[in-house]
Amino acid sequence: MSVPPESVVPPPSDTNDVPAQERTWAMMAHLSALLGALVSSSHGGGFACFVGPLIIWLIKKDSMPFVNDQAKEALNFNLSVAIATLVLVVLSAITFGIGLVIAIPMWVVIGVGWLVLTIMAAVKANDGVRYRYPFTLRLIK
Repeated sequence: MSVPPESVVPPPSDTNDVPAQERTWAMMAHLSALLGALVSSSHGGGFACFVGPLIIWLIKKDSMPFVNDQAKEALNFNLSVAIATLVLVVLSAITFGIGLVIAIPMWVVIGVGWLVLTIMAAVKANDGVRYRYPFTLRLIK
């Protein structure tokens, strides 16, 4: 029994036409934040999460447009997370520790959200899709 031609679904076409090398670099821009946070977690509380995206953006911004966009997005998101975390540290310090009642649950929420959104962004970038993080300050234009 043969399948009629109208019921055959053609494979999805790649409409974004982002080269594989750019997709890989863009994915690494997002994932480098995880590495930066891991490396700096024992000394700086994970504040170096923006260093990897910054380095990739500075190196590839002129030669790869997709990487320029995604590394800038990763950089802005990780700067936003670092600022939010720093604000909670200051809140805790100026309230002599009472602010920890708010800060500790917020750190957990921010940390889990940061991890999930970073992985989602890396997967989307690897697929050639321009990902936009929610709740991000656009500091680098």
